[in-house]
Amino acid sequence: MARAENKETAGPTAQLVADVARRARLKQKWTQEQLGKEIGFSAAAVSAMETNAQPASDDMLVQLERVLGDGMGVFEQARRYVRMEKYPEQFKNYALLEQDAVGLMLYATLVVHGLFQTEAYARALIGGGYPPLSDQRVEELVEARLARKALFEREPVALIELIVEEAVLTRDIGSKEVMRDQMRYLAACARRRNVTLQVLPLDCGLSGEHAGDRGDMNLVETPDHERLLFLEVQDEGLLISDPAAVSTRAQRYAKIRAQALGPRESLGLIERLAGEQE
Repeated sequence: MARAENKETAGPTAQLVADVARRARLKQKWTQEQLGKEIGFSAAAVSAMETNAQPASDDMLVQLERVLGDGMGVFEQARRYVRMEKYPEQFKNYALLEQDAVGLMLYATLVVHGLFQTEAYARALIGGGYPPLSDQRVEELVEARLARKALFEREPVALIELIVEEAVLTRDIGSKEVMRDQMRYLAACARRRNVTLQVLPLDCGLSGEHAGDRGDMNLVETPDHERLLFLEVQDEGLLISDPAAVSTRAQRYAKIRAQALGPRESLGLIERLAGEQE
C-alpha cells in the first residue's frame, strides 16, 4: 500500500525513476491507466510510482525498461540503486560490496544468513522483528533481500563460503513447513559448485575450544582483492578495512571452519533436517 510519508523519504534514485517515467509517458501521450496496461500494473500503482508514494518495484522497473526504455537502459541500471535505497541504512554500504564481491566468507550464529534465506523464511523473520514494521516495509525488505540472490548466478562467478551454527538449523522461524523448505533450499545451495556450506555442531565446545563464540561475521574479497569485514549487531553496521583487524578475523574464521563439520557431513545433516534422508 502506498503511503503519503514515502514522498518525503523516497531516495534520489526512486525520485529520478519517477521523473523519467512520467516524462517518457507524457512523450508517448499516454495516461497513467494506459501505461499501466502496457506494463501490467494498475493506474493507481503508476500514480504512486510517479508521486513517490510507492517507489517502483523491481518487476515494475523491468517492465518500464521494456516499454519506455528506448534502448537507453535507464530503468535497468536503476534497479541496482533502487534496491540499495530499500535496505536499512546500516546495511547499504555492505550490500554494494556483496554484489560486487569475488569471494565471501560468512558465519551465521542466530538465523540463516540473509543471502541464503527463502522468501517465506525472510518474510517471517522480518515481519516478526521488533519494533514492528508496516506490511509495506516488510515487503520492501523481503524483495530487497531476495534480490541479493543474483550473486549466485552472476558472471564472473563469486566463491561463497557459509558456516552456520547448528542451532540456527533447529531454531524454528515461521513454521515447521517454512523451516523444511528453508533446509531444502540450503541443501540446494550447498550443491552449487561455487558454494561451500558447513555446519558448526552444537558440541564443538566440548573439545575445549569454540572459535565462533564472538558472533556473526562477513568477510568480503573485493574485485581489487582487498579484504574487508562487515559486522552487524543490534541494527548497527560496522565496516572494517584495517588490514590487521581483518586478518585477525580471517584467522578466526579459519579456526571456525576447522571446528565445523565437513561439507559432505554438513549437507547430510541439512538433508536429514529437510526430511530428505531417513
